[in-house]
Amino acid sequence: MLTNKVFMKKTKRGNILKIVREHYLRDDIWCGSGACRKCPLSENDIVLDGVPESLSEQYAFPHYLLLDTNIILYQMDLLEESVVRNVIILNTVLDEVKHRSAVMYKRLKAVISNPSRKFYTFVNEHHKDTYVERMPGESANDRNDRMIRMAAGWYEKHLKSTGPKGQSLRIVLLSDDVDNRNKAIDQGLIACSAADYIKTARSEYANLLDKISQREGGGETKEPLFPSHLTASQIHQGIKNESLLQGAFLASRENYLEGYVRVEGIEKPVLIQGRLNLNRAVDGDVVAIEMLPEREWKAPSDVVLVDEQNDPGDLIEPDPSFSASASAVAKELLEPTAKVVGIIKRKWRQYCGILLPSHIQGTTRHIFVPAERKIPRIRIETRQAATLLSQRIIVAIDQWPRHSRYPQGHFVRALGPIGSKETENEVILLEHDVPHNRFSEEVLACLPQLPWTITPEDLKRRVDLRDITICSVDPPGCTDIDDALHARRLPNGNIEVGVHIADVSHFIRPCNALDREAASRATTVYLVDKRIDMVPELLSSNLCSLRGGEERFAFSCVWELDDEANVLHVKFHKSVIKSKEALTYEQAQLIIDDRSQTNDVAVSLRLLNRLAKNLKRRRTENGALVLASPEIRFHVDSETHDPIDVKAKQLLDTNSMVEEFMLLANVSVAEKIESEFPECAMLRRHPQPPQTNFEQLVKAAQHQGFKIITTTGKELATSLDEAVNPTNPYLNTMLRILATRCMMQAVYFISGTLQREEFFHYGLAAPIYTHFTSPIRRYADVIVHRLLAACIGADSTYPELLDKKLNSNLCNNLNYRNRMAQYAGRASVALHTHLFFRNRSEDEQAFVLFVRKNALQILVPKYGFEGTIYVAGRDNQEIKNGVRFVYDEEQQTQRCGDVVFRAFDPVTVRLSLDSTNVQHEKLVFELVRPYIAGFSVDTGDVKDEAAPAAAAAAAPVAETPAKRKADPTPSKTKKNKKGK
Repeated sequence: MLTNKVFMKKTKRGNILKIVREHYLRDDIWCGSGACRKCPLSENDIVLDGVPESLSEQYAFPHYLLLDTNIILYQMDLLEESVVRNVIILNTVLDEVKHRSAVMYKRLKAVISNPSRKFYTFVNEHHKDTYVERMPGESANDRNDRMIRMAAGWYEKHLKSTGPKGQSLRIVLLSDDVDNRNKAIDQGLIACSAADYIKTARSEYANLLDKISQREGGGETKEPLFPSHLTASQIHQGIKNESLLQGAFLASRENYLEGYVRVEGIEKPVLIQGRLNLNRAVDGDVVAIEMLPEREWKAPSDVVLVDEQNDPGDLIEPDPSFSASASAVAKELLEPTAKVVGIIKRKWRQYCGILLPSHIQGTTRHIFVPAERKIPRIRIETRQAATLLSQRIIVAIDQWPRHSRYPQGHFVRALGPIGSKETENEVILLEHDVPHNRFSEEVLACLPQLPWTITPEDLKRRVDLRDITICSVDPPGCTDIDDALHARRLPNGNIEVGVHIADVSHFIRPCNALDREAASRATTVYLVDKRIDMVPELLSSNLCSLRGGEERFAFSCVWELDDEANVLHVKFHKSVIKSKEALTYEQAQLIIDDRSQTNDVAVSLRLLNRLAKNLKRRRTENGALVLASPEIRFHVDSETHDPIDVKAKQLLDTNSMVEEFMLLANVSVAEKIESEFPECAMLRRHPQPPQTNFEQLVKAAQHQGFKIITTTGKELATSLDEAVNPTNPYLNTMLRILATRCMMQAVYFISGTLQREEFFHYGLAAPIYTHFTSPIRRYADVIVHRLLAACIGADSTYPELLDKKLNSNLCNNLNYRNRMAQYAGRASVALHTHLFFRNRSEDEQAFVLFVRKNALQILVPKYGFEGTIYVAGRDNQEIKNGVRFVYDEEQQTQRCGDVVFRAFDPVTVRLSLDSTNVQHEKLVFELVRPYIAGFSVDTGDVKDEAAPAAAAAAAPVAETPAKRKADPTPSKTKKNKKGK
């Protein structure tokens, strides 16, 4: 059957164009029911059970569930429960979900694809009895609701007398839309909300009620605590007339009553202070803000408020930390301040955390505390509190009404016991959105079959380098070796240097399942005791890994250099190599230092090391930054994987040697692909930070008598080199740590989207840069390999590779995944720090990093730990334990009697783990020296001596934001190499 509509459209030239839209209808579309005797079904076409089992006592008769769109959008956690079966999904609903939420659509498709779940997709849009035309004046949403009711009615008639013993199989329409439900009931259909359906579930399914997203009314009679949000039309009009601004809200980690909004076109983020001005914004939300008049501008708070100190009631009391008026603060410290007036887009996700014990016996209402401190507490209802109090759980936010101090949400699932390493690792991965499911069968099907060998045909298409002395230099225990090097004298007296990179793109072909999965994961994630691979282990640790003594495919970048490391010529080609040695940094350093070793590997390493020093010197002279970040390395037990030792990592000359040639390869490849593909080369840039970012660094250096110039990268590097205090050898490293925190994030981008001068990499002082050297663990490098292969004729292009818009979106995902991988790695270090300090305490030399109004922030060089010592009592009272500290805002000092604390002052602290709250263990820093009666711990006989020399020397030579850690955090897995 055919139905059609005719449209008349006027073209730009004034002609009238007749458009006919045809829509085909059928009468033989299967209903999917195993009980049906009317549809021409074969056994393989049956999806729904002939005798469906009911969850509900009220709806105890055999029935199928038919879902409205809003059920899928808001009740997906319930639908993913395995006991929810025999569900009909209309094609109308599926299309609407796909249009409104890509995330929910993906989750729904995963459920539909599982045969055991009995979810059937009915193509109602093309069935002659369920298709309806849109009526004049009818909205698309109303027409969809009418189609849903039409399909429910058709199923009722179609399945009449098909149930057990001749009784009719029924349809229960689940909808959280009151209007749609009422109209369905008026038509004689059975309809209810998801909550009403589950409330009547049999006793064994009572816990399903915890999964219900509460989105209907409630609490309207309570007095509102927050201002109303503007409507979408009001926000649009306000942005149009420039009375409102929009941007992403970033909550503060140090103060839950403070945050910022990044607004395009404004250099510095706009400050938001206080609950009412935050107005229910959650970290990540896109919000509309209204700037406050200048007389109401504020200075960022000096108070550290990492948790709510008052009882979680429903009152929003004024916070004393924010009571100072603009006149009471130096004008130069004030920042533009705004208030949130509307939410443009919520960026809510599922959150991991714990339940707080309730003081009310038998209550189902509880407070959930997220693991991420930037997220507010969440109210949930659960009947499983007795069990869940000892568990890490996942909760989703449903809504944040004006009358509630906290957002309201629902329980999703439990992860495992609090404190269990497996559970806490799972929390880290989930909180940082790290894809860590097992690779699917579709992905694994793309892998080559074993045994894999290099064929004569392969050799014809590659340069054979198997006879050259090539070796790799990596951290100990590394299995994903993605680079190797060689150096040798040429007959003309120059030096040939080669960087050989695993040819991962040979095994990952464009647009297949493996390629899509690698693009989604974007990067390998390194935790202390495990590695989450971007590609399956067969590639990452075997076929692509440049292991010693094994033939492997590589992509080679080969230079001819003079003795001063000036590049005379460069060439690129795909190759076959056979690494002679797979060395660790320490092993390579020993070979270089042992002059008795004169074999080919030793000669090559010494050439590489000497050239690398010239390359580094020249980079530094050009303004490349040498920064610092406290980094530590855990040694883990081979059986339990618990940390048994921890120390700051030390860098050797061989670390720098590898780094310099990786940097050189990345720059050379960037120049090549940008010259050949000026519109679609994937590059990496590091924007110059705005001068406002350096304020804290400049101020801290001034207090120590040094002047830091930040106008250019070269001036910053020079002034950092000159900021040396012989009496405090760690001062320079701490200044470099502060400088690191002033930096912007390095990001991937497509060359055709920015001007040439914006390509600049600030940290490396390089006009152009990319990532080529780590394709096993970075998807960006895979794309760069494909571009370079196309440049030299080793492979062909394909449409997606040259699509500027598509690859710009890919860059956004790469930047996001890389950022989350960094955060996950840091969280893993924090977790293992807690494990290491269980049942132990240590006194260590430390330094004051920042002086706050109510706290001292401390850095322990030996471990690279940072912590907080609070000098104010509850509610930020000046007196704590009878001891009073006086904060000098202008001088940035804390004074207690004759003792004055300034930034970079040496102190001694005691490190221990506070396990009094089993749900929230934390590393505690207690002041040992200088001794303050009533405040410091009882130290006994503490010697006043410096930290061990090895720890002082381990002040890491920092890398720029474009680079990552040089050594693995654990002894068994590989961390990203510097410069790679």
